[in-house]
Amino acid sequence: MSETPLLAVHDLVKHFPLGGGVLSKARAWVRAVDGVSFNVKRGESFGLVGESGCGKTTLGRLILQLIDPTGGSLEFEGQDYTKLSRADMRFMRQRMQIIFQDPYSSLDPRMKVDSIITEPLRATRRVSRAKRREVAVELLERVGLQAVDLDKYPHEFSGGQRQRIGIARALCVRPELIVADEPVSALDVSIQAQIINMMEDLKEDFNLSYIFISHDLSVVEHICDRIAVMYLGAIFELAPTESFSVAPRHPYTRSLLMAVPQPDPHARAKPLSLEGDVPSPIDPPPGCTFHPRCQHTFERCRKERPALVEVTPNHYVACWLHQKGGGKGEPLCE
Repeated sequence: MSETPLLAVHDLVKHFPLGGGVLSKARAWVRAVDGVSFNVKRGESFGLVGESGCGKTTLGRLILQLIDPTGGSLEFEGQDYTKLSRADMRFMRQRMQIIFQDPYSSLDPRMKVDSIITEPLRATRRVSRAKRREVAVELLERVGLQAVDLDKYPHEFSGGQRQRIGIARALCVRPELIVADEPVSALDVSIQAQIINMMEDLKEDFNLSYIFISHDLSVVEHICDRIAVMYLGAIFELAPTESFSVAPRHPYTRSLLMAVPQPDPHARAKPLSLEGDVPSPIDPPPGCTFHPRCQHTFERCRKERPALVEVTPNHYVACWLHQKGGGKGEPLCE
């Protein structure tokens, strides 16, 4: 019998209305997340990658119920928490926390570090001030800062130090799942490596699972066990990191990997096969939404949307080129 996943996302949808008012209908809908499904195992680091505007951050906020879904369901250890009351959801949120992208705007400039770190504890549990202080000291030292920093304000810290404070805040209620939304994209490269290595250590020490959202494939490949590639609100490819890097299947995934800079100065740059801009999520193309930018497009791509199917063990692709009878004689991607 298979183990129940820590998190199960089933056909999740989020459409935002454009225009309209209290009594009038929306003029159009932004299809930010459009039928996403995946599981996250306990102790796993799950990566979400894609171009800006593909729906990664919206998906992360849906998982945490910071915004309500238009459709689909979310299960935490088999319990659908989209139907919980506000009081029950407050306790569920102790098991799920977030690390925000911007280490500056995510910290209240009027609050001291002590209050910032222990705010989740004050909101969910009755804990004495002395105990909160003890927890804050422990977490601050665990993320590489000192107890004397508790009485300082955010403006007294660098960007990397601020992000460490944000990570300590996320750990305050001992969550089981952390959604890390571009946690190092605003930091210098040298600081990025420190934060990533620290997050890997914290994962082991606190028995965490991560959903790691990023546009940087090199970072995601370093920290994640599995990677999902998003495009216009849908997952196009999902695979273990090792097969994702060595044998990507979807043309979009291959284009993303070609765009990653090579560390070898003598290596010849690979020609990019991706042209044009991402279509508008207000009016996405029919069929496969990637077909206007794909070099392998044929008639079926323009008419039918491919499902995400398993093409090799644990490797899922939403592309007609890799589905039985999909290409009707067309060559597979090479």
